[in-house]
Amino acid sequence: MSRPRINLLPYRQEKRARKLREFNTMMVFAAFAGVAIVFFAWKWFDNRIEAQQDRNQFLTSEIAKLDKQIQEIDKLREEIRQAVERKKTVETLQANRSQAVHLLDQMVHQLPEGLYLQSLKQKGNTVTVVGYAQSNAHVSAFMRNIEASRWLDNARLVEIKLTEIKEDRQAPGRGVVVKRGTTVNEFTLNFDVKTVTAEARKPAGQSGGTI
Repeated sequence: MSRPRINLLPYRQEKRARKLREFNTMMVFAAFAGVAIVFFAWKWFDNRIEAQQDRNQFLTSEIAKLDKQIQEIDKLREEIRQAVERKKTVETLQANRSQAVHLLDQMVHQLPEGLYLQSLKQKGNTVTVVGYAQSNAHVSAFMRNIEASRWLDNARLVEIKLTEIKEDRQAPGRGVVVKRGTTVNEFTLNFDVKTVTAEARKPAGQSGGTI
């Protein structure tokens, strides 16, 4: 007949110790897993950052190349603009190369009797004349002649006043002498010399020839 066996060992303590060992093992495993996850996550983010930095550097390099190309294009455009301006200037000068000849010719033909010029100055397309006239009507006639001229335009009276001639004067090419002591109308007048741009020039053979 068998006898009942009684376990006198502290099984509860042993069970508690076994669970503690299992818990510690799980904690160590969890710690290693956490470290591994953190490491791989850090590595992944580091690779992403490095890749983004490479892309940024590539974009910066390409933008610098584009900026350089844009500067070269702007420089070429400016050179082209300057060349076009020089071309227009040369063409305009060629179109108006005989402007001075026409101006002097018109001064001879448009001056009415009883009026002569003391000085003539040209700045650009504007001409300023100072002269003497026997009356205001002679000045008005001169202005009308300017407006009717093919080469002159936009007559503008600046000043007119009575003055006494201090010495005998002779009108060039007319032989008309104004005696000293004569009271005349001294006037200052501005008018423009018409210019012909290269675009307005007409081919040879057409009516309305240019200067």
